[in-house]
Amino acid sequence: MSTYSLSETGAGPPETATQGLRDFLRVSGPGVAASAAWVAFGLSCLLWEDVGDWSRTHSLGIGAFVVAAVVLLGTFSADYLGGAGRALRIRAPWLLALGLYFALWEVATAKFAWLPLPFFPPPQAIIEVYTDDLPKLFDSVFASVKLQLGGYLIGAALGFITGVSIGWSRRVGYWVHPVLRFIGPLPATAWLPIAFFTFPSSWSASTFLIALATGFPVTVLTWSGVASVSSAYYDVARTLGAKPSFLVLKVAIPAALPHVFVGLFMGLGSSFAVLVVAEMIGVKAGLGWYLQWAQGWAAYANMYAALIVMSLLCSGAITLLFWTRDRLLVWQKGVVKW
Repeated sequence: MSTYSLSETGAGPPETATQGLRDFLRVSGPGVAASAAWVAFGLSCLLWEDVGDWSRTHSLGIGAFVVAAVVLLGTFSADYLGGAGRALRIRAPWLLALGLYFALWEVATAKFAWLPLPFFPPPQAIIEVYTDDLPKLFDSVFASVKLQLGGYLIGAALGFITGVSIGWSRRVGYWVHPVLRFIGPLPATAWLPIAFFTFPSSWSASTFLIALATGFPVTVLTWSGVASVSSAYYDVARTLGAKPSFLVLKVAIPAALPHVFVGLFMGLGSSFAVLVVAEMIGVKAGLGWYLQWAQGWAAYANMYAALIVMSLLCSGAITLLFWTRDRLLVWQKGVVKW
């Protein structure tokens, strides 16, 4: 009776097989689980009848199956997808959580109505807003972006110039600093009555309020950056024959740019808050106005859809700001993350 070794029969040691299974579950397990969660979400859309009349249930279920297929395919081919495959593996737990959340949301609203309408619409109601009310929502987005961009650019430019002036000139600081300490700490929304009375239109008043909310943090951080530049930099430049304009443009401002971008980031968050308040009160277009309109008609699906769009706009604007910062301040890339 002859005996055969494991290597001769082609079978590996049990420990090797177990370790391979563990490695597979560790690497691909979250992606497979995420795909299963999205399948469960799709089944929750299609297996039960809706309590209400929702026209996008079937499309939502098919979309969930498509997401599940993409996640599963990406999980097994992640080694060949480069950066996209690594990103998918990193975000697989989030995809799993989202799939489970959407499935629970669907069951609790559209299928068994555990959560009352109209305060808790199902996910397909949000989809209906994006398909049926897209023109009005797009017009609101365009109006908000135009108003936000104008006010933010004005406030950032004036804040930058003021901050550089205060940080460079003691005479300017003597006159401007007390005014800044008096006006700056007040919330920009506190100026709403004065702004809407003083300016000829609600649009110009809202622009002023957004510029005011943006200008204060940009001014303070720019001033701090210019004032903190080491005097040794100026001494070296003067030794080489630099003029005052060169010291400001080529020494002070580049050295203060990290502080300037922190101020721009803080001003961006403040300006978005003022934007929503201003649009809710005085402006007749924009996402803030859309939120007010949806709340008045108890159209909570429209309100949630607008909040999602607003969140994406804010996050996208901050991401663009940090991308610009990383390109201009290469030596500080990755120091501040978003």
